[in-house]
Amino acid sequence: MTQKSQYIQDLTPGIPVNDYFMLSAASLAQSRNGPYWNLTFQDATGKVDGKIWSPKSQEYPSLVAGQITRVQGFVESYRDKNQLKVDHLELVSADQPSIDLADYLPTSKTPPTELLEQVEDLITEHMKYAPWKSFCRKVLSNDDIRNRLLTAPGAKTVHHAYIGGLLEHSLRVAQSCMAICNVYRDLDRQTLLAGAIFHDLGKAWELTGGLANDYTDEGRLLGHIQLGQEKLEPFLKRSKSLDDGLKLHFRHLITSHHGEHEFGSPVRPNTPEAFVLHFADNMDAKLNIIDQAYEDMEKTDQQWSPYLRFLERSVFRPTVTPDMGKKKNDKPENQCLLPLKA
Repeated sequence: MTQKSQYIQDLTPGIPVNDYFMLSAASLAQSRNGPYWNLTFQDATGKVDGKIWSPKSQEYPSLVAGQITRVQGFVESYRDKNQLKVDHLELVSADQPSIDLADYLPTSKTPPTELLEQVEDLITEHMKYAPWKSFCRKVLSNDDIRNRLLTAPGAKTVHHAYIGGLLEHSLRVAQSCMAICNVYRDLDRQTLLAGAIFHDLGKAWELTGGLANDYTDEGRLLGHIQLGQEKLEPFLKRSKSLDDGLKLHFRHLITSHHGEHEFGSPVRPNTPEAFVLHFADNMDAKLNIIDQAYEDMEKTDQQWSPYLRFLERSVFRPTVTPDMGKKKNDKPENQCLLPLKA
């Protein structure tokens, strides 16, 4: 039986550990006392470093990230951080029926099924042009696409790198675009919404997801922009009632959403809607990185984060204006700053 009972967020120095964790990193290093394994373990609640010291380390000639392991040992404190001293490690097959991957992989705070429902609600609310509505619904009703979206991460490591991350990111970008349309009313709301929902669809094939969450061969060779275009093209061709000019604009939104050539964009944005999609995409990715940094900072009551490589800076947690009508931690999951109705 592989039922998990100990979680990383609950570990404290001095307690014994005898439970299941995913091995998310493993490297063999050398000390004066002999070789040792430098490990990182993970479950749905976080990560913790671990060590297997010599001579015990020599019992494990090969350890590979992405494996489920049973760990016996105890929790130490090293430089004010928890660390597992591993006395015994056993590899466990992830194919066992009793293994629930949700125990080991972080998941979006809102269940992916609810995120997908919210995407579909946006289509119902904003897609008044029947050919656009039909196109979006047919893409989302495709079994392969739907199943992949419900589990796909939004990235390998940088932002939204968890189950449901791709859906969460796509929803936030779409919501942001609809809010911007309330201010800039000449924007083509419906073409922009279609582009926002599907701009990163190719990531569902670019990344493996699951325990390893690495790049697939087609992801490495083609990238998610090309993959997304390939997956969407059959639906565009079958949509006879959708104007060719709208299809062309939609393809441009997908192709240009990275904004600049140096960021991997095949072309730069050339329409107002393409600019909006690019900036909404970039904003949501950066805010997700900051949000994850804030969660770590709250645990240690820090105001400044460590240096964040992808933002090229540290970030600060400022004092927040009090809202006397709410409790301190009352944060609606899907609150928008602007109403989505025009």
